[in-house]
Order: sequence, then C-alpha cells, then structure tokens
Amino acid sequence: MFPRVPDQHKEGKPLVPNGLGVIYVLFTTVYLFALYFLGIVKGVNGVSAPLTLAACILFGGFMGLLDDWMDLKWRHKAFMPLIAALPLMYLAQEFPLRTSIMLPLLGTIEFSSAYYFVLIPLIVMIVTNAVNQLGGLNGLETVCPAIIIIGLLSMSELLGQPYTFMLGPLLFWLVLAVLNVQGKIFVGNTGSFAIGMTIASFAIVADVKAGLLVSVLPYVVNSSLILLTVFFIRKRASVKFDGKKLISDHRRSLITLITYKRPLTERQVVAVISLLVAVFTFLAVLVEVF
Repeated sequence: MFPRVPDQHKEGKPLVPNGLGVIYVLFTTVYLFALYFLGIVKGVNGVSAPLTLAACILFGGFMGLLDDWMDLKWRHKAFMPLIAALPLMYLAQEFPLRTSIMLPLLGTIEFSSAYYFVLIPLIVMIVTNAVNQLGGLNGLETVCPAIIIIGLLSMSELLGQPYTFMLGPLLFWLVLAVLNVQGKIFVGNTGSFAIGMTIASFAIVADVKAGLLVSVLPYVVNSSLILLTVFFIRKRASVKFDGKKLISDHRRSLITLITYKRPLTERQVVAVISLLVAVFTFLAVLVEVF
C-alpha cells in the first residue's frame, strides 16, 4: 500500500515503507471528532478544542502529503501552515486564552490583539516547518516530537488544565515511533508536518506557549543553521555514511554539528538529539509551571 524508499543510513540500503504518518492523521482526526460528537469533551460557544486540533492536524497531514507527492519548494510550503492557524485564532478568542507570554529574564510580554492575528500564525508556521526540517534519521522525526508532547501534557496537568484526550494520539504516535526507531517504517513528510502541527496547535489550545518556545529551541537552532547556510553560502547540509557510522565535514545543521569530524552511529546521533530535546523540554516545564 505504501511506496518503499531506501534507508540511506543502513548497510545495503534496504527498502522501507514510507508515508505511514498518514495513519496517524486518520486515527487522530477520527479519535478527536468522536470525542466531540460523543459528548466526552464539551465545546464553548460552538468551539471545541478537539475539533480545532483535528482540523489543524488534518491540514498538516494534507500539506505533508502534497510535499510527498509533489516535492514542494520551501518558499511555498513555508507559509502553508498559516491556513491552519485560522481555527486556532478563532478558538483563542472564544475561550478566551491569555494574550501574554511570560519569558525568563524578559518577564511578561502582553501582545493584546496581536496575539491572535500575528503571534498564533507565527507559532504555527515556525514550529511546523522547524519540526519538518529536523529529520532524515530513524527515530528522529518521531521520538523528539513525542518528548515535546509529553512535556506539553505535563505542563497542562500541572497548571490544572488536563487535556487527557491527547493521550490517544500520543500513544498511537509512540507505536509509530517504536517501528520508526527499528527502521521498519518512515512517517514521511505527512507524519512530520502532522506532528509539528500537533505540537503547535496543542500548545496554543492548552495555553502553554512559554513552555513551547523553550522546548522547541533545538529545532529552532537546527532551522537557523540550515537557513543561514542556504541563504549565505548557497550549500545544503549533508552527512556521509561509511557503512557503519555518520560523519560530516561541515556544521550546517544540528545533525552535521553533532557529527562534525566525530563519527557516530545513527542511533547515537538520534540519542544525543533526543536527550537535548528532553533537557529543553524539562526546562520548559519548569519555566511554564514556576
């Protein structure tokens, strides 16, 4: 059912089914719609958190599917997530959510109406694209987002705003993560865009924006390195595989920064980046709660 692509960082480059992220999109959408229509999660003024999340994730998956089919250019897909920000903008005004963000050292910043029309679209656009850009290794596209979602759920629970309905999508994503780490499946752009949209939209719905900004810092660093080198050096990041380990001769992304003149196995690189994301997610929980 799914197209097979070579696993570039495995000996012999075995063919692995790609695009399994579409199953996450379908499951999560049906799951969240069911919660609303069965009355398990109520809405406010006709607005429901599960329905809003389902709409955003569905669009994220559709955008990733387009990219898998058509190989969209970055200048096109960079701004496509802005469309998915529309239901979040409406939900944020109806609930209503805080229009301020408390940041370490900077204190509380009040955005007022700019929060709805500027900040929410920026959060969705930046987070979704940043998550999509950090990938290419087995487990990297699945384990790191799962860590952030677990952190966001913890923040919402500690703040007295339980969003337990997100446990279903999280558990399903963890199943895909286990298969992805083992090199049995790839989630593809469909999965990475959908999970990026999940992170961004859930953080807005749960009103844990400060925690989100801290937890995605490794993603922001990776995207910044990639964009700066593309714009100023006109070269892309690449990592060499010698049959057993990965190594790079430049520092144009988070992966190449870690493997710069330092041979590491694929799993070691994924473990280092996952640990980095876990550390920043833990710091994010502390920032959001305390």
